[in-house]
Amino acid sequence: MHDSFKHTLFGVLMGCALTTQVMGQQPPPRSSAASVSVWLTNPDDPAALFVKQPGGLRFDERAKTVSDPIITIDKAQRFQSIDGFGYTLTGGSAMLLSRMGASERSALLRELFGTQGNSIGVSYLRVSIGASDLDERVFSYNDLPEGQTDPRLERFSLDPDRQYLIPILKQILAINPAIKILGSPWSPPAWMKSNGSPKGGSLKPEFYDAYAQYFVKYIRGMQAEGIRIDAVTIQNEPLHPGNNPSLLMLPEEQGLFIKKSLGPAFRAARIKTKIILYDHNADRPDYPISILNDHEVKPYVDGSAFHLYAGPISALSEVHKAHPDKNLYFTEQWTGAPGNLKGDLGWHVKNLIIGATRNWSRTVLEWNLAADPRQQPHTPGGCTQCLGALTLDGNAVTRNSPYYVVAVASKFVRPGSVRVGSDGPDSLPNVAFLTPDNRRVLIVYNDTKTAQSFAIRESGTLAQASLPAGAVGTYVWAGK
Repeated sequence: MHDSFKHTLFGVLMGCALTTQVMGQQPPPRSSAASVSVWLTNPDDPAALFVKQPGGLRFDERAKTVSDPIITIDKAQRFQSIDGFGYTLTGGSAMLLSRMGASERSALLRELFGTQGNSIGVSYLRVSIGASDLDERVFSYNDLPEGQTDPRLERFSLDPDRQYLIPILKQILAINPAIKILGSPWSPPAWMKSNGSPKGGSLKPEFYDAYAQYFVKYIRGMQAEGIRIDAVTIQNEPLHPGNNPSLLMLPEEQGLFIKKSLGPAFRAARIKTKIILYDHNADRPDYPISILNDHEVKPYVDGSAFHLYAGPISALSEVHKAHPDKNLYFTEQWTGAPGNLKGDLGWHVKNLIIGATRNWSRTVLEWNLAADPRQQPHTPGGCTQCLGALTLDGNAVTRNSPYYVVAVASKFVRPGSVRVGSDGPDSLPNVAFLTPDNRRVLIVYNDTKTAQSFAIRESGTLAQASLPAGAVGTYVWAGK
């Protein structure tokens, strides 16, 4: 093309553009630049288990209406902050991790607790104070021969945790120094109990003060190891004395223990670790409510913790309604071996990742991090069918449904994120968050037996999406 002709054509085109602007006839609006990353977890496709999808989605300012269902994000509606998503690091999990090769263990811990690359960003852990039923043996930090007592705790020692748990926690903290750790006892030392056994029985009132100091010594001892305990629950499953170890602790006993001993002991020792009530099923919201109703107990308490082996997840909102100034935590849910990826993934995401957070929970923790191919170790009488998020067979790693349940949220819903408003049809349970770096994260579960198309709406713009039956989508985009 001759240069003079090109210059003439350019001038004509520019003149047309200027004329259009002068006459007020603006060119059609362009699509928004906001793009959405999509991470798909499809239990029917082994190649699509929490995998980033090519292309992603795009918000379009020109799309005003669609025939598909719409999930609307409303960042003006703010709810609770998020502390994190994760697992219980049982003593058995720590033992299996310790027995891996050093390089294999390091790579796996980076995958779990790192925040870059293929890491899933686990940000919260629960550990047992003493043994849980998924340790290889029963122990406390103050075990004595039958008939002896030690109210001054002169023989207290964290040595049982120094073999496996403490070294693994130190490796995790080297990867993520900010990870929050919750401690939960399954039983006090047997000599403090009415039946003199680690299984069942009740805490004797004459040892309330000694047991309060047991918590203080534990927190200070872990701190001396470089491990900060962010919070403690008073007792794992206080209404289930049949586990090994375990303790029966009725609400009036728990309230009295906090009021008389634990709260004052923490205050005197200037312990900042949070005190969390209950730590049991959603069928008894009256348990924490009745304790919080005592104005002498309430100032010592940060909030309440729940499991979902009984009762509806909506019970958490009952506790929030009764005491909106106190926090809520979801701290345990098991998966039965050998597992069913599709059924387990859907139930846990719907009820916990979505359900618990939509009912004010600041955490979602799965039980437990790791077991071997025979669901070991466990104590005599402990859980024999608890499937770990990981099955560890030496250095061989199998990722089970709880791994993916946590991953769909933990990688992007970082601590300090805030749940925001989101609606949509019942067939697409969902929850949305605003992250500290101003990203939106939307988690959607297709609770039907067919693929579903839908749209995501924010600030008047729409993005078209679809999910296979039974799949989970994690959608991430930057805010304007």
